Amino acid sequence: MSTFQYDVLVIGAGGAGLMAALYASKSANTAVLSKLYPTRSHTGAAQGGISAALGNHEEDHWEWHAYDTVKGSDYLGDQDAIEIMCREAIDVVIELEHMGLPFDRTPEGKIAQRPFGGHTRNYGEAPVRRACHAADRTGHMILQTLYQQCIKHNVNFFDEFQVLDLIIEDGVCKGAIAYEIDTGEIHTFHAKAVILATGGWGKCWSVTSNAFTLTGDGAAIVLRHGVPLEDMEFFQFHPTGIWKMGILITEGVRGEGGILRNNLGERFMERYSPTLKDLAPRDVVSRAIYMEIREGRGIDGKDYVYLDATHLGRERIEKKLPDIADFCRTYLGIDPAEQPMPVQPTAHYAMGGIPTDVDGRVIVDANNTPLYGLYAAGEVACVSVHGANRLGTNSLLDLVVFGRRAGIHAAAFANEIEFQPIPDNADEPTRELVERVRTHDGDENVATIRAEMQKLMMNNVGVFRTEELLTEAVEKLKELKERARNISIQDKGKRFNQDLLEAIELYNLLDLAEVTALSALNRTESRGAHSREDYPERDDENWLKHTLIYREEDGSYRFDYKPVTITKFEPKPRVY
Repeated sequence: MSTFQYDVLVIGAGGAGLMAALYASKSANTAVLSKLYPTRSHTGAAQGGISAALGNHEEDHWEWHAYDTVKGSDYLGDQDAIEIMCREAIDVVIELEHMGLPFDRTPEGKIAQRPFGGHTRNYGEAPVRRACHAADRTGHMILQTLYQQCIKHNVNFFDEFQVLDLIIEDGVCKGAIAYEIDTGEIHTFHAKAVILATGGWGKCWSVTSNAFTLTGDGAAIVLRHGVPLEDMEFFQFHPTGIWKMGILITEGVRGEGGILRNNLGERFMERYSPTLKDLAPRDVVSRAIYMEIREGRGIDGKDYVYLDATHLGRERIEKKLPDIADFCRTYLGIDPAEQPMPVQPTAHYAMGGIPTDVDGRVIVDANNTPLYGLYAAGEVACVSVHGANRLGTNSLLDLVVFGRRAGIHAAAFANEIEFQPIPDNADEPTRELVERVRTHDGDENVATIRAEMQKLMMNNVGVFRTEELLTEAVEKLKELKERARNISIQDKGKRFNQDLLEAIELYNLLDLAEVTALSALNRTESRGAHSREDYPERDDENWLKHTLIYREEDGSYRFDYKPVTITKFEPKPRVY
Protein backbone atom coordinates (compact mmCIF):
# COMPACT_ATOMS: atom_id res chain seq x y z
CA MET A 1 0.00 0.00 0.00
CA SER A 2 1.14 3.54 -0.78
CA THR A 3 -0.13 6.96 0.14
CA PHE A 4 0.14 9.67 -2.51
CA GLN A 5 -0.43 13.37 -2.00
CA TYR A 6 -1.57 15.91 -4.62
CA ASP A 7 -3.19 19.32 -4.46
CA VAL A 8 -5.84 18.35 -7.02
CA LEU A 9 -6.89 14.79 -7.77
CA VAL A 10 -8.95 14.16 -10.93
CA ILE A 11 -10.80 10.85 -11.17
CA GLY A 12 -11.52 9.91 -14.78
CA ALA A 13 -9.58 10.74 -17.94
CA GLY A 14 -12.28 11.53 -20.49
CA GLY A 15 -12.73 15.00 -21.92
CA ALA A 16 -14.00 16.56 -18.67
CA GLY A 17 -11.26 15.00 -16.56
CA LEU A 18 -8.47 15.96 -18.94
CA MET A 19 -9.75 19.51 -19.37
CA ALA A 20 -10.02 19.88 -15.58
CA ALA A 21 -6.54 18.42 -15.08
CA LEU A 22 -5.02 20.65 -17.74
CA TYR A 23 -6.35 23.80 -16.10
CA ALA A 24 -5.70 22.68 -12.52
CA SER A 25 -2.11 21.83 -13.43
CA LYS A 26 -1.39 25.43 -14.39
CA SER A 27 -1.24 26.38 -10.69
CA ALA A 28 -1.49 23.17 -8.63
CA ASN A 29 0.23 19.79 -8.38
CA THR A 30 -2.31 17.60 -10.19
CA ALA A 31 -2.84 13.88 -10.73
CA VAL A 32 -5.35 11.90 -12.79
CA LEU A 33 -6.60 8.43 -11.82
CA SER A 34 -8.19 6.37 -14.59
CA LYS A 35 -9.33 2.77 -14.76
CA LEU A 36 -8.35 2.90 -18.44
CA TYR A 37 -5.47 4.15 -20.49
CA PRO A 38 -6.70 7.77 -20.90
CA THR A 39 -7.22 7.80 -24.65
CA ARG A 40 -9.51 4.77 -24.35
CA SER A 41 -12.03 6.89 -22.40
CA HIS A 42 -15.56 7.10 -23.76
CA THR A 43 -15.28 10.70 -24.96
CA GLY A 44 -13.43 9.11 -27.86
CA ALA A 45 -16.70 7.56 -29.05
CA ALA A 46 -18.41 10.93 -29.57
CA GLN A 47 -18.71 11.41 -33.28
CA GLY A 48 -20.66 14.26 -34.81
CA GLY A 49 -19.37 17.51 -33.34
CA ILE A 50 -19.16 20.16 -30.64
CA SER A 51 -21.53 23.10 -30.84
CA ALA A 52 -20.55 26.76 -30.84
CA ALA A 53 -22.24 29.72 -32.50
CA LEU A 54 -19.19 30.61 -34.63
CA GLY A 55 -21.33 31.58 -37.62
CA ASN A 56 -18.76 30.29 -40.09
CA HIS A 57 -21.39 29.35 -42.70
CA GLU A 58 -24.33 31.56 -41.81
CA GLU A 59 -25.47 34.04 -39.17
CA ASP A 60 -25.54 32.58 -35.68
CA HIS A 61 -25.51 33.88 -32.08
CA TRP A 62 -24.86 32.31 -28.69
CA GLU A 63 -28.28 33.57 -27.56
CA TRP A 64 -29.92 31.43 -30.27
CA HIS A 65 -27.84 28.49 -29.06
CA ALA A 66 -29.00 29.14 -25.47
CA TYR A 67 -32.65 29.31 -26.56
CA ASP A 68 -32.34 26.00 -28.43
CA THR A 69 -30.72 24.38 -25.39
CA VAL A 70 -33.44 25.65 -23.02
CA LYS A 71 -36.19 24.48 -25.37
CA GLY A 72 -34.38 21.18 -25.97
CA SER A 73 -34.23 20.64 -22.20
CA ASP A 74 -38.04 20.95 -22.11
CA TYR A 75 -37.46 24.03 -19.93
CA LEU A 76 -35.89 22.02 -17.08
CA GLY A 77 -32.33 23.23 -17.74
CA ASP A 78 -30.99 25.98 -15.47
CA GLN A 79 -30.76 29.01 -17.73
CA ASP A 80 -27.89 30.73 -15.91
CA ALA A 81 -25.68 27.67 -16.51
CA ILE A 82 -26.90 27.34 -20.10
CA GLU A 83 -25.99 30.96 -20.81
CA ILE A 84 -22.48 30.38 -19.47
CA MET A 85 -22.04 27.24 -21.58
CA CYS A 86 -23.27 28.77 -24.84
CA ARG A 87 -21.36 32.04 -24.36
CA GLU A 88 -18.07 30.28 -23.47
CA ALA A 89 -18.53 27.76 -26.30
CA ILE A 90 -17.06 30.13 -28.86
CA ASP A 91 -13.91 30.79 -26.83
CA VAL A 92 -13.35 27.16 -25.85
CA VAL A 93 -13.69 25.79 -29.40
CA ILE A 94 -11.17 28.34 -30.69
CA GLU A 95 -8.91 27.38 -27.79
CA LEU A 96 -9.15 23.69 -28.81
CA GLU A 97 -8.25 24.72 -32.35
CA HIS A 98 -5.17 26.54 -31.04
CA MET A 99 -4.18 23.44 -29.07
CA GLY A 100 -3.99 21.61 -32.38
CA LEU A 101 -7.36 19.90 -32.74
CA PRO A 102 -7.70 19.06 -36.46
CA PHE A 103 -11.19 20.39 -37.23
CA ASP A 104 -12.54 20.02 -40.77
CA ARG A 105 -12.31 23.26 -42.75
CA THR A 106 -14.43 25.44 -44.99
CA PRO A 107 -12.95 26.41 -48.37
CA GLU A 108 -11.90 29.69 -46.68
CA GLY A 109 -10.01 27.82 -43.96
CA LYS A 110 -12.49 28.37 -41.12
CA ILE A 111 -13.74 25.60 -38.80
CA ALA A 112 -16.42 23.63 -40.70
CA GLN A 113 -19.87 23.28 -39.12
CA ARG A 114 -22.87 21.04 -39.82
CA PRO A 115 -26.55 21.03 -38.72
CA PHE A 116 -27.54 18.93 -35.71
CA GLY A 117 -30.80 17.99 -34.02
CA GLY A 118 -32.63 20.86 -32.33
CA HIS A 119 -30.11 23.56 -33.27
CA THR A 120 -31.83 26.41 -35.10
CA ARG A 121 -31.39 29.95 -36.32
CA ASN A 122 -33.40 32.92 -35.05
CA TYR A 123 -35.16 31.12 -32.21
CA GLY A 124 -36.49 28.09 -34.06
CA GLU A 125 -37.04 29.21 -37.66
CA ALA A 126 -34.94 26.48 -39.36
CA PRO A 127 -31.84 24.31 -38.81
CA VAL A 128 -28.50 26.10 -38.46
CA ARG A 129 -24.93 24.85 -39.03
CA ARG A 130 -23.47 25.01 -35.51
CA ALA A 131 -21.69 21.67 -34.91
CA CYS A 132 -17.90 22.03 -35.33
CA HIS A 133 -16.53 18.68 -36.47
CA ALA A 134 -13.50 16.61 -37.27
CA ALA A 135 -15.13 14.17 -39.73
CA ASP A 136 -17.12 11.80 -37.45
CA ARG A 137 -14.24 11.51 -34.97
CA THR A 138 -14.69 14.76 -33.03
CA GLY A 139 -14.60 13.22 -29.56
CA HIS A 140 -11.59 11.12 -30.48
CA MET A 141 -9.73 14.22 -31.61
CA ILE A 142 -10.67 16.18 -28.46
CA LEU A 143 -9.44 13.33 -26.28
CA GLN A 144 -6.13 13.00 -28.12
CA THR A 145 -5.56 16.77 -28.10
CA LEU A 146 -6.27 17.20 -24.39
CA TYR A 147 -4.15 14.18 -23.42
CA GLN A 148 -1.19 15.59 -25.35
CA GLN A 149 -1.66 18.95 -23.64
CA CYS A 150 -1.78 17.28 -20.21
CA ILE A 151 1.47 15.44 -20.90
CA LYS A 152 3.01 18.72 -22.07
CA HIS A 153 1.98 20.39 -18.79
CA ASN A 154 3.34 17.57 -16.57
CA VAL A 155 0.05 16.22 -15.27
CA ASN A 156 0.70 13.01 -13.30
CA PHE A 157 -1.22 9.96 -14.55
CA PHE A 158 -2.11 6.78 -12.68
CA ASP A 159 -3.48 4.56 -15.44
CA GLU A 160 -5.54 1.45 -14.61
CA PHE A 161 -6.26 2.60 -11.06
CA GLN A 162 -9.93 2.09 -10.20
CA VAL A 163 -11.32 4.38 -7.50
CA LEU A 164 -13.50 2.46 -5.04
CA ASP A 165 -14.19 5.10 -2.38
CA LEU A 166 -13.79 8.74 -1.38
CA ILE A 167 -12.45 10.03 1.93
CA ILE A 168 -15.18 12.35 3.21
CA GLU A 169 -15.31 13.57 6.81
CA ASP A 170 -17.44 16.29 8.39
CA GLY A 171 -18.54 17.71 5.05
CA VAL A 172 -15.03 17.84 3.55
CA CYS A 173 -13.59 15.60 0.82
CA LYS A 174 -9.95 14.78 1.52
CA GLY A 175 -9.02 12.22 -1.11
CA ALA A 176 -9.82 8.83 -2.58
CA ILE A 177 -9.06 5.12 -2.22
CA ALA A 178 -8.02 3.33 -5.41
CA TYR A 179 -7.42 -0.27 -6.50
CA GLU A 180 -4.35 -0.80 -8.69
CA ILE A 181 -5.57 -3.24 -11.32
CA ASP A 182 -2.12 -4.63 -12.18
CA THR A 183 -1.15 -5.57 -8.62
CA GLY A 184 -4.41 -5.72 -6.69
CA GLU A 185 -2.95 -3.28 -4.15
CA ILE A 186 -5.07 -0.60 -2.53
CA HIS A 187 -3.70 2.94 -2.37
CA THR A 188 -4.68 6.10 -0.56
CA PHE A 189 -4.66 9.41 -2.45
CA HIS A 190 -4.62 12.41 -0.12
CA ALA A 191 -5.78 15.60 -1.84
CA LYS A 192 -6.99 19.11 -1.11
CA ALA A 193 -9.53 18.94 -3.93
CA VAL A 194 -11.04 15.98 -5.80
CA ILE A 195 -12.76 16.28 -9.19
CA LEU A 196 -15.03 13.42 -10.26
CA ALA A 197 -15.20 12.94 -14.03
CA THR A 198 -16.14 9.27 -14.21
CA GLY A 199 -18.81 9.44 -16.93
CA GLY A 200 -22.27 7.89 -17.15
CA TRP A 201 -24.04 4.59 -16.44
CA GLY A 202 -25.51 3.46 -19.75
CA LYS A 203 -24.57 -0.14 -18.98
CA CYS A 204 -27.72 -0.31 -16.86
CA TRP A 205 -29.56 -1.03 -20.15
CA SER A 206 -29.14 -3.95 -22.55
CA VAL A 207 -29.13 -1.92 -25.79
CA THR A 208 -26.70 0.94 -25.26
CA SER A 209 -24.12 3.01 -27.04
CA ASN A 210 -21.99 3.06 -23.89
CA ALA A 211 -18.67 1.29 -23.43
CA PHE A 212 -18.32 -1.56 -20.92
CA THR A 213 -16.55 0.84 -18.59
CA LEU A 214 -19.50 3.22 -18.09
CA THR A 215 -20.72 1.79 -14.82
CA GLY A 216 -21.49 4.94 -12.84
CA ASP A 217 -18.68 4.49 -10.32
CA GLY A 218 -18.43 8.13 -9.17
CA ALA A 219 -22.18 8.70 -8.86
CA ALA A 220 -22.70 5.46 -6.90
CA ILE A 221 -19.84 6.27 -4.49
CA VAL A 222 -21.16 9.75 -3.57
CA LEU A 223 -24.71 8.41 -3.23
CA ARG A 224 -23.45 6.07 -0.49
CA HIS A 225 -21.83 9.04 1.23
CA GLY A 226 -25.17 10.83 1.54
CA VAL A 227 -24.76 13.17 -1.44
CA PRO A 228 -28.00 13.43 -3.45
CA LEU A 229 -28.30 12.70 -7.16
CA GLU A 230 -30.27 15.12 -9.31
CA ASP A 231 -32.88 14.47 -12.04
CA MET A 232 -32.04 10.77 -12.34
CA GLU A 233 -35.30 10.03 -14.18
CA PHE A 234 -33.95 11.72 -17.30
CA PHE A 235 -31.83 9.29 -19.34
CA GLN A 236 -31.51 9.88 -23.06
CA PHE A 237 -32.13 7.25 -25.72
CA HIS A 238 -30.30 8.16 -28.93
CA PRO A 239 -32.57 7.45 -31.91
CA THR A 240 -30.02 5.78 -34.15
CA GLY A 241 -28.13 2.90 -32.61
CA ILE A 242 -27.32 -0.07 -34.81
CA TRP A 243 -30.20 -2.55 -34.45
CA LYS A 244 -29.68 -5.00 -31.55
CA MET A 245 -26.09 -3.81 -30.95
CA GLY A 246 -26.70 -0.22 -29.84
CA ILE A 247 -23.50 1.02 -31.49
CA LEU A 248 -24.00 4.68 -32.26
CA ILE A 249 -24.73 5.99 -35.75
CA THR A 250 -24.02 9.67 -35.33
CA GLU A 251 -26.66 12.33 -35.69
CA GLY A 252 -24.14 13.77 -38.11
CA VAL A 253 -25.56 11.35 -40.71
CA ARG A 254 -28.86 13.23 -40.51
CA GLY A 255 -26.93 16.49 -40.30
CA GLU A 256 -25.39 15.62 -43.67
CA GLY A 257 -28.86 14.84 -45.07
CA GLY A 258 -29.66 11.26 -43.98
CA ILE A 259 -33.39 10.39 -43.72
CA LEU A 260 -35.31 8.03 -41.43
CA ARG A 261 -37.74 5.74 -43.27
CA ASN A 262 -40.31 3.14 -42.19
CA ASN A 263 -41.28 -0.11 -43.94
CA LEU A 264 -43.38 1.87 -46.43
CA GLY A 265 -40.37 3.97 -47.38
CA GLU A 266 -42.01 7.04 -45.84
CA ARG A 267 -40.00 9.90 -44.35
CA PHE A 268 -42.07 9.55 -41.20
CA MET A 269 -40.46 12.42 -39.23
CA GLU A 270 -42.50 14.85 -41.37
CA ARG A 271 -45.54 13.76 -39.30
CA TYR A 272 -43.87 14.29 -35.92
CA SER A 273 -41.74 17.38 -36.57
CA PRO A 274 -42.92 19.38 -39.60
CA THR A 275 -40.21 22.06 -39.28
CA LEU A 276 -37.05 20.19 -38.27
CA LYS A 277 -38.07 16.72 -39.52
CA ASP A 278 -35.13 14.28 -39.07
CA LEU A 279 -33.20 16.94 -37.15
CA ALA A 280 -35.71 17.19 -34.30
CA PRO A 281 -34.26 16.66 -30.80
CA ARG A 282 -33.42 13.12 -29.78
CA ASP A 283 -36.33 12.52 -27.42
CA VAL A 284 -38.78 13.49 -30.16
CA VAL A 285 -37.13 11.25 -32.77
CA SER A 286 -36.80 8.26 -30.41
CA ARG A 287 -40.49 8.42 -29.52
CA ALA A 288 -41.39 8.71 -33.21
CA ILE A 289 -39.42 5.55 -34.04
CA TYR A 290 -41.18 3.64 -31.24
CA MET A 291 -44.57 4.89 -32.47
CA GLU A 292 -43.83 3.74 -36.02
CA ILE A 293 -42.82 0.30 -34.77
CA ARG A 294 -45.89 0.02 -32.52
CA GLU A 295 -48.17 0.84 -35.44
CA GLY A 296 -46.66 -1.92 -37.54
CA ARG A 297 -44.34 0.15 -39.70
CA GLY A 298 -41.05 -1.30 -38.45
CA ILE A 299 -38.92 -2.93 -41.13
CA ASP A 300 -40.15 -6.49 -41.82
CA GLY A 301 -42.43 -6.14 -38.79
CA LYS A 302 -39.43 -5.93 -36.46
CA ASP A 303 -38.33 -3.30 -33.93
CA TYR A 304 -36.19 -1.12 -36.18
CA VAL A 305 -36.42 1.45 -38.99
CA TYR A 306 -34.00 2.51 -41.70
CA LEU A 307 -31.58 5.43 -41.70
CA ASP A 308 -31.11 6.12 -45.38
CA ALA A 309 -27.93 7.87 -46.58
CA THR A 310 -27.77 6.29 -50.03
CA HIS A 311 -28.67 9.57 -51.76
CA LEU A 312 -25.65 11.38 -50.23
CA GLY A 313 -23.15 9.75 -52.57
CA ARG A 314 -20.10 7.66 -51.79
CA GLU A 315 -17.59 10.54 -51.81
CA ARG A 316 -19.51 12.54 -49.17
CA ILE A 317 -19.99 9.51 -46.93
CA GLU A 318 -16.34 8.45 -47.13
CA LYS A 319 -15.10 12.00 -46.50
CA LYS A 320 -17.57 13.23 -43.86
CA LEU A 321 -18.60 9.95 -42.20
CA PRO A 322 -15.70 7.51 -42.57
CA ASP A 323 -16.10 5.80 -39.19
CA ILE A 324 -19.83 5.24 -39.77
CA ALA A 325 -19.04 3.64 -43.12
CA ASP A 326 -16.52 1.37 -41.39
CA PHE A 327 -18.98 0.44 -38.61
CA CYS A 328 -21.62 -0.56 -41.17
CA ARG A 329 -19.22 -2.71 -43.14
CA THR A 330 -17.75 -4.31 -40.01
CA TYR A 331 -20.85 -4.94 -37.90
CA LEU A 332 -23.63 -5.13 -40.50
CA GLY A 333 -21.88 -6.21 -43.66
CA ILE A 334 -23.55 -3.41 -45.61
CA ASP A 335 -22.32 -0.42 -47.59
CA PRO A 336 -24.19 2.73 -46.40
CA ALA A 337 -23.59 4.35 -49.80
CA GLU A 338 -25.79 1.65 -51.34
CA GLN A 339 -27.97 0.27 -48.54
CA PRO A 340 -29.96 1.87 -45.67
CA MET A 341 -28.82 1.27 -42.09
CA PRO A 342 -31.11 -0.61 -39.63
CA VAL A 343 -31.42 1.50 -36.45
CA GLN A 344 -33.33 1.59 -33.17
CA PRO A 345 -33.14 3.88 -30.08
CA THR A 346 -30.22 3.03 -27.81
CA ALA A 347 -29.53 4.05 -24.19
CA HIS A 348 -27.03 6.85 -24.52
CA TYR A 349 -26.63 9.66 -21.98
CA ALA A 350 -27.46 10.65 -18.39
CA MET A 351 -28.91 14.14 -18.12
CA GLY A 352 -28.99 13.79 -14.32
CA GLY A 353 -26.14 13.10 -11.95
CA ILE A 354 -24.16 14.65 -9.11
CA PRO A 355 -25.51 18.18 -8.54
CA THR A 356 -22.96 20.98 -8.98
CA ASP A 357 -22.80 24.73 -9.28
CA VAL A 358 -21.36 26.43 -12.37
CA ASP A 359 -17.79 26.08 -11.01
CA GLY A 360 -18.14 22.32 -10.60
CA ARG A 361 -18.53 22.35 -6.80
CA VAL A 362 -20.67 19.44 -5.62
CA ILE A 363 -23.74 20.66 -3.74
CA VAL A 364 -25.64 18.64 -1.17
CA ASP A 365 -29.06 20.27 -0.83
CA ALA A 366 -31.67 22.55 -2.35
CA ASN A 367 -29.89 25.58 -0.84
CA ASN A 368 -26.80 24.85 -2.99
CA THR A 369 -24.59 24.11 0.02
CA PRO A 370 -21.20 22.91 -1.27
CA LEU A 371 -19.34 19.83 -0.08
CA TYR A 372 -15.91 21.37 0.39
CA GLY A 373 -13.12 19.86 -1.63
CA LEU A 374 -15.36 17.84 -3.99
CA TYR A 375 -16.06 18.75 -7.61
CA ALA A 376 -17.70 16.99 -10.56
CA ALA A 377 -17.75 17.64 -14.30
CA GLY A 378 -18.89 15.94 -17.49
CA GLU A 379 -21.62 13.32 -17.75
CA VAL A 380 -21.34 12.27 -14.09
CA ALA A 381 -22.29 15.82 -13.05
CA CYS A 382 -25.58 17.66 -13.25
CA VAL A 383 -25.00 21.40 -13.53
CA SER A 384 -28.30 21.10 -15.38
CA VAL A 385 -27.54 22.49 -18.79
CA HIS A 386 -29.39 19.55 -20.38
CA GLY A 387 -32.49 19.46 -18.19
CA ALA A 388 -34.88 16.77 -19.42
CA ASN A 389 -33.24 16.23 -22.81
CA ARG A 390 -29.75 17.00 -24.15
CA LEU A 391 -29.19 18.39 -27.64
CA GLY A 392 -26.59 16.61 -29.73
CA THR A 393 -23.09 18.22 -29.62
CA ASN A 394 -23.82 19.86 -26.25
CA SER A 395 -22.20 16.96 -24.36
CA LEU A 396 -18.70 17.63 -25.72
CA LEU A 397 -19.32 21.32 -25.06
CA ASP A 398 -20.49 20.66 -21.48
CA LEU A 399 -17.38 18.67 -20.61
CA VAL A 400 -14.83 21.17 -21.92
CA VAL A 401 -16.59 24.29 -20.57
CA PHE A 402 -17.37 22.93 -17.12
CA GLY A 403 -14.26 20.76 -16.96
CA ARG A 404 -12.24 23.94 -17.43
CA ARG A 405 -14.24 25.83 -14.80
CA ALA A 406 -13.93 22.95 -12.30
CA GLY A 407 -10.16 22.72 -12.84
CA ILE A 408 -9.65 26.46 -12.34
CA HIS A 409 -11.80 26.61 -9.20
CA ALA A 410 -10.35 23.44 -7.66
CA ALA A 411 -6.79 24.69 -8.12
CA ALA A 412 -7.65 28.06 -6.56
CA PHE A 413 -9.36 26.31 -3.64
CA ALA A 414 -6.36 24.00 -3.15
CA ASN A 415 -3.98 26.94 -3.09
CA GLU A 416 -5.93 28.59 -0.27
CA ILE A 417 -5.96 25.68 2.20
CA GLU A 418 -3.64 23.21 3.90
CA PHE A 419 -3.98 19.44 3.56
CA GLN A 420 -6.67 18.23 5.96
CA PRO A 421 -5.67 15.24 8.14
CA ILE A 422 -7.10 11.87 7.13
CA PRO A 423 -7.74 8.90 9.45
CA ASP A 424 -5.15 6.10 9.57
CA ASN A 425 -7.77 3.53 8.57
CA ALA A 426 -9.30 5.50 5.69
CA ASP A 427 -8.86 2.52 3.38
CA GLU A 428 -10.35 -0.08 5.74
CA PRO A 429 -13.91 -0.17 4.29
CA THR A 430 -12.46 -0.64 0.80
CA ARG A 431 -10.18 -3.47 1.93
CA GLU A 432 -13.15 -5.21 3.57
CA LEU A 433 -15.23 -4.80 0.40
CA VAL A 434 -12.53 -6.21 -1.87
CA GLU A 435 -11.83 -9.21 0.36
CA ARG A 436 -15.52 -9.95 0.84
CA VAL A 437 -16.16 -9.98 -2.92
CA ARG A 438 -12.97 -11.91 -3.70
CA THR A 439 -13.47 -14.68 -1.15
CA HIS A 440 -17.26 -14.99 -0.81
CA ASP A 441 -18.60 -18.40 -1.78
CA GLY A 442 -22.14 -17.75 -3.00
CA ASP A 443 -24.36 -19.25 -5.66
CA GLU A 444 -25.08 -16.15 -7.74
CA ASN A 445 -23.29 -15.05 -10.90
CA VAL A 446 -22.33 -11.47 -11.86
CA ALA A 447 -23.11 -11.86 -15.57
CA THR A 448 -26.54 -13.38 -14.91
CA ILE A 449 -27.67 -10.62 -12.55
CA ARG A 450 -26.27 -7.92 -14.84
CA ALA A 451 -28.13 -9.35 -17.85
CA GLU A 452 -31.41 -9.53 -15.89
CA MET A 453 -30.97 -5.93 -14.72
CA GLN A 454 -30.22 -4.69 -18.24
CA LYS A 455 -33.24 -6.46 -19.75
CA LEU A 456 -35.49 -5.16 -16.97
CA MET A 457 -34.31 -1.57 -17.45
CA MET A 458 -34.75 -1.83 -21.24
CA ASN A 459 -38.30 -3.15 -20.95
CA ASN A 460 -39.55 -1.16 -17.97
CA VAL A 461 -37.44 2.04 -17.73
CA GLY A 462 -36.98 2.81 -21.43
CA VAL A 463 -38.40 5.40 -23.82
CA PHE A 464 -42.02 4.93 -22.64
CA ARG A 465 -42.90 4.31 -18.98
CA THR A 466 -45.96 3.63 -16.82
CA GLU A 467 -46.59 3.30 -13.11
CA GLU A 468 -47.12 -0.45 -13.52
CA LEU A 469 -43.81 -0.95 -15.39
CA LEU A 470 -41.83 1.25 -13.01
CA THR A 471 -43.29 -0.32 -9.87
CA GLU A 472 -42.37 -3.74 -11.21
CA ALA A 473 -38.84 -2.48 -12.00
CA VAL A 474 -38.36 -1.13 -8.47
CA GLU A 475 -39.47 -4.41 -6.90
CA LYS A 476 -37.32 -6.58 -9.15
CA LEU A 477 -34.27 -4.37 -8.68
CA LYS A 478 -34.60 -4.85 -4.93
CA GLU A 479 -34.61 -8.60 -5.51
CA LEU A 480 -31.55 -8.36 -7.77
CA LYS A 481 -29.69 -6.28 -5.17
CA GLU A 482 -30.46 -8.89 -2.54
CA ARG A 483 -29.25 -11.69 -4.83
CA ALA A 484 -26.09 -9.70 -5.62
CA ARG A 485 -25.10 -10.00 -1.95
CA ASN A 486 -24.59 -13.69 -2.63
CA ILE A 487 -22.27 -13.38 -5.62
CA SER A 488 -19.31 -15.66 -6.06
CA ILE A 489 -16.47 -14.93 -8.51
CA GLN A 490 -14.23 -17.52 -10.14
CA ASP A 491 -10.94 -15.61 -10.07
CA LYS A 492 -9.65 -15.51 -6.50
CA GLY A 493 -6.33 -13.90 -7.47
CA LYS A 494 -5.19 -10.32 -7.03
CA ARG A 495 -3.59 -9.32 -10.35
CA PHE A 496 -5.86 -8.09 -13.17
CA ASN A 497 -8.88 -9.57 -11.45
CA GLN A 498 -11.65 -8.41 -13.79
CA ASP A 499 -14.13 -10.73 -12.07
CA LEU A 500 -13.66 -8.73 -8.90
CA LEU A 501 -14.01 -5.35 -10.59
CA GLU A 502 -17.09 -6.41 -12.58
CA ALA A 503 -18.77 -7.49 -9.34
CA ILE A 504 -18.10 -4.11 -7.72
CA GLU A 505 -19.25 -2.33 -10.89
CA LEU A 506 -22.47 -4.37 -10.77
CA TYR A 507 -23.16 -3.02 -7.27
CA ASN A 508 -22.75 0.51 -8.68
CA LEU A 509 -25.06 -0.19 -11.63
CA LEU A 510 -27.75 -1.73 -9.44
CA ASP A 511 -27.75 1.32 -7.15
CA LEU A 512 -28.08 3.71 -10.09
CA ALA A 513 -30.72 1.59 -11.82
CA GLU A 514 -32.74 1.64 -8.61
CA VAL A 515 -32.59 5.43 -8.13
CA THR A 516 -33.41 5.92 -11.83
CA ALA A 517 -36.53 3.75 -11.56
CA LEU A 518 -37.58 5.34 -8.27
CA SER A 519 -37.13 8.85 -9.68
CA ALA A 520 -39.08 7.95 -12.83
CA LEU A 521 -41.89 6.50 -10.73
CA ASN A 522 -41.94 9.62 -8.57
CA ARG A 523 -42.27 12.16 -11.45
CA THR A 524 -45.89 11.98 -12.59
CA GLU A 525 -45.63 13.95 -15.83
CA SER A 526 -43.99 13.64 -19.26
CA ARG A 527 -41.06 15.94 -19.97
CA GLY A 528 -38.19 15.51 -22.42
CA ALA A 529 -36.74 12.02 -22.26
CA HIS A 530 -39.14 10.99 -19.46
CA SER A 531 -42.35 9.85 -21.20
CA ARG A 532 -45.07 8.57 -18.86
CA GLU A 533 -47.92 7.07 -20.89
CA ASP A 534 -50.15 7.38 -17.83
CA TYR A 535 -49.21 11.06 -17.46
CA PRO A 536 -48.70 12.14 -21.10
CA GLU A 537 -48.62 15.93 -20.54
CA ARG A 538 -45.93 18.23 -19.16
CA ASP A 539 -47.06 19.59 -15.79
CA ASP A 540 -45.26 22.88 -15.08
CA GLU A 541 -47.52 23.71 -12.15
CA ASN A 542 -46.33 20.72 -10.14
CA TRP A 543 -43.13 19.54 -11.79
CA LEU A 544 -41.12 22.51 -13.06
CA LYS A 545 -38.46 21.60 -10.49
CA HIS A 546 -35.39 19.44 -10.06
CA THR A 547 -35.51 16.14 -8.22
CA LEU A 548 -32.92 15.33 -5.55
CA ILE A 549 -32.83 11.72 -4.35
CA TYR A 550 -30.96 10.82 -1.15
CA ARG A 551 -30.00 7.40 0.16
CA GLU A 552 -30.47 7.07 3.91
CA GLU A 553 -28.24 5.06 6.22
CA ASP A 554 -30.77 2.20 6.34
CA GLY A 555 -30.75 1.93 2.54
CA SER A 556 -34.10 3.63 2.00
CA TYR A 557 -34.49 6.72 -0.19
CA ARG A 558 -36.10 10.14 0.17
CA PHE A 559 -36.79 12.96 -2.28
CA ASP A 560 -36.28 16.68 -2.11
CA TYR A 561 -36.65 19.33 -4.80
CA LYS A 562 -35.08 22.59 -5.91
CA PRO A 563 -36.36 25.23 -8.30
CA VAL A 564 -35.34 25.60 -11.94
CA THR A 565 -33.40 28.79 -12.68
CA ILE A 566 -35.23 30.82 -15.34
CA THR A 567 -33.66 34.01 -16.70
CA LYS A 568 -35.02 34.88 -20.18
CA PHE A 569 -37.11 32.07 -21.59
CA GLU A 570 -40.44 31.33 -19.90
CA PRO A 571 -41.74 27.79 -20.47
CA LYS A 572 -43.87 27.36 -23.59
CA PRO A 573 -45.36 24.40 -25.45
CA ARG A 574 -42.45 22.58 -27.10
CA VAL A 575 -43.13 22.03 -30.79
CA TYR A 576 -40.71 21.55 -33.68
